[in-house]
Amino acid sequence: MQPLPGFRDFYPEELAFREAILSRWRGTARRYGFVEYDGPVLEPLDLYRKKSGSEILDQVYQFSDRGGRLVAMRPEITPTLVRMVRARHRDYRKPLKWFSIPQVYRYERAQRGRLREHFQWNCDILGEESREADIEVIALLIDSLRGFGLGPEDFVVRLSDRGFWARFFERHQVREEERYGLFQAIDKIERQPREKTEEALGPLAAPVFRLIEEGEPWEPVERVLAGLGARGLAPFAEQDYRVVRGLAYYTGTVFEAFDRQGAFRAIAGGGRYDDLLERLGGESMPAVGFGMGDVVLGELLREKGKLEATLPQPEISVIISEEEVRPAAVRLVQLLRDQGFSVDYPLHAAKPKKQWERAEAIGARHALGVDVRVIEGMVEFREMASRKSRLISLEAIGSLLQAARAEPEFPGESTTLGLPREGKG
Repeated sequence: MQPLPGFRDFYPEELAFREAILSRWRGTARRYGFVEYDGPVLEPLDLYRKKSGSEILDQVYQFSDRGGRLVAMRPEITPTLVRMVRARHRDYRKPLKWFSIPQVYRYERAQRGRLREHFQWNCDILGEESREADIEVIALLIDSLRGFGLGPEDFVVRLSDRGFWARFFERHQVREEERYGLFQAIDKIERQPREKTEEALGPLAAPVFRLIEEGEPWEPVERVLAGLGARGLAPFAEQDYRVVRGLAYYTGTVFEAFDRQGAFRAIAGGGRYDDLLERLGGESMPAVGFGMGDVVLGELLREKGKLEATLPQPEISVIISEEEVRPAAVRLVQLLRDQGFSVDYPLHAAKPKKQWERAEAIGARHALGVDVRVIEGMVEFREMASRKSRLISLEAIGSLLQAARAEPEFPGESTTLGLPREGKG
């Protein structure tokens, strides 16, 4: 049996890699003063129908529940965010700087860099209309990729503005109801043959391609680029009018991050969506944000060799030399765990040699050999890297582990551990 097409199994090593990405996302967001939120996996289908345009509805996993409600598995979390903010925004000071890492689902053709589920890091600023909010979220996006060891030779953020294209459509007398389809065609300009784009654009094809190829200044984009330059991030961003973002709700700045070699799909994308809260029945509130998925980013990091995730390793492995001392050994295990140490021990009788081999294989830093000498309050203490062993008293274990935890490579925090001696009987 295999997982459904476009879905993934996460074996321990894959989960460790995924969690390393998510952990760095969280750390970067918090450094920028963002706080985390989450919402339900199922939402009313109408939430996406009103917000995202027809394209995303074709990709939504949807069904009628037992109450007869049309529901959808979330294809993105921005509609949930807007619903939550609409309900309780008065409870929070503005601007809101919120982030989330939901698992989202889209029914589309599974291919490289695009699956039917993925984890997506979303960062949004709501209640702030200044251009500085746009700069802040783009700087956060850039810093997150820098945090993985990627440089300006590895990725670039391409900037554009929906207002630029709105002015273009006004010049060419394009009706409002026709613009969404044109945005869709421009959004796919790099992913489909030129002839197909020209067919979709019709008489606007020539001026659109001329504008993209020649470019022209647009003050909002220039201000964002200048703001990034003031932060020392200019090498990571550039103007590119091919970026329009396919979703219908964007109103201003739009941007996407790509690898410099063009080997992958967009790493991340976002923009300003000032009208969305009002469109969904709430008060008018400016907003800007982005989303970054774990699939394309993971492929890029693997290719560049920028992220190595290892499985969690126990600090201590307890070796039980004889089964008659197992009660004393498991009591020692529990006392160590109560003090916050990660401890592994054999769940069934095994030869000591096999236990020592397991301790080495799972990467334990220390091992405690428990045999009949535990009755006298003594155990064998071994540093696994050096293979140095010595007998120590139960009372000394705490100070030894405390000293070891103070060393940089030892996980956890220092703690004092006092273990009682085992009494006879």
